Amino acid sequence: MGYLEEPLKTYSDALASGEATPGGGSAAALAGALGAALNSMVANFTVGKEKFAEVEEDVQRLLAESERLRGELERLTQADTEAYGQVAAAQKMPRETDEQKAARRTAMQEALKAAAEVPRAAVRACHGVLEVAGEMVEKGNPNLITDVGVAAKFALAAMECAALNVEINLAYIKDEDYNAACRQEIAPRLHAGTRLAGDVWEKVNRSVKGEGK
Repeated sequence: MGYLEEPLKTYSDALASGEATPGGGSAAALAGALGAALNSMVANFTVGKEKFAEVEEDVQRLLAESERLRGELERLTQADTEAYGQVAAAQKMPRETDEQKAARRTAMQEALKAAAEVPRAAVRACHGVLEVAGEMVEKGNPNLITDVGVAAKFALAAMECAALNVEINLAYIKDEDYNAACRQEIAPRLHAGTRLAGDVWEKVNRSVKGEGK
């Protein structure tokens, strides 16, 4: 059974414990999932309402995308702990002979790449959450506009933290082409995501202060 099938306190207790998993990568994915959930909540308070009929089709699309992203980030919350297990298993492989050492090195490199792919996927998904928030702040029910702001902040923090967890794995990966490809994908997403989150936050604050969008 995964963490998402357990009570929230079970996950929180596990995160606070002296065990290696869950850790920051899992928590980052969970934060992103919470951001997606907030976007979905705003959408659900918008669709089907006569006063928002003009944006019904757009918000239905945003809701579907938000729910897809939430599901992906929930999956990654669990997958991050499993990826660490693969690394831990490789670390425990015997290294008494040259053949064993070579096999262990290969297994470690494969496990580290697998571990990097989880937060890499989280970066993509969190960027998607920010894109949804960027539209939702304009089209969602304005009574819930602060929830869009929280969604954007969660997603940005989650994306930055996921990127950090990619980097810690890249530090031990010897495949420079792979490392470069990861960084070339992540850097523009971080840049665009930071701008998106800032735009959403500014619009939310202006609305809350009665200054309009």
